[in-house]
Amino acid sequence: MDLNLTGRSALVTGGSKGIGLAIAHSLAAEGCNLHLAARTASELSKAADDIRGRHDVTVRIHPADLSESSQVKSLAAQCNGVDILVNSAGGIPRGTLTEIDEGRWRQSWDLKVFGTINMTRELYGPMCQRGKGVIINIVGISGDRPDAYYIAGSCANAALIMFSRSLGGDSIRHGVRVLAVNPGPVETEKHIRDTERLAQEKFGDKSRWRDVMSGLPMKRAALPEEVSSMVAFLASDRAAYISGSAVTIDGGLLADSAIGVRRG
Repeated sequence: MDLNLTGRSALVTGGSKGIGLAIAHSLAAEGCNLHLAARTASELSKAADDIRGRHDVTVRIHPADLSESSQVKSLAAQCNGVDILVNSAGGIPRGTLTEIDEGRWRQSWDLKVFGTINMTRELYGPMCQRGKGVIINIVGISGDRPDAYYIAGSCANAALIMFSRSLGGDSIRHGVRVLAVNPGPVETEKHIRDTERLAQEKFGDKSRWRDVMSGLPMKRAALPEEVSSMVAFLASDRAAYISGSAVTIDGGLLADSAIGVRRG
């Protein structure tokens, strides 16, 4: 399916690795010119070179700490003509309420929650003035699946889901679509490292990290491309009637959990 994205431009935050990098590749494969933002210049350069080597698109990099409002404003000023914004920056540590102190909680929210909100605010206005644009926030299923052992992340994701739904329900009046994508476990480098540690604890063998996921409905995590392909579709005019929605990509995990509760 041709998504008719050739020649459009996109800013992808958190675009140097993981889901953000996969999204950048999927958009580039559809002909989008890219702006990639992340904290580390060397990782951004590597990602940009890889994309340029595979796709005939322009890629510009923007090293920035998007937990800092001034850097958000600077990045937005350099990218205020983009057609697509994908907010994919920010990770939040696991831990209970007593394990995550105020400093760690605020630091992680400054990037993922307020970084997303502030970047959206900066680019939403220009998109409304042009009467077109798409904003996609990469969130996570923990916003719909409370987890006391990931409490800062669950609360952050719930906030961003509601932010996306609230804004997207009205933004379409101005020709701008806003939505969230909620992945479950995704086979990124970080996920593999984390799962290797669990495999070492459980089996005494980190190479058995895939066995840790045997309890998932599909007995595996999603591939990054399975998330990024959906994002590319949602960014296109093929999804022109979708705004104010949160699209879940979790291999049935949420539904399976709900069934388990009912059976219990």
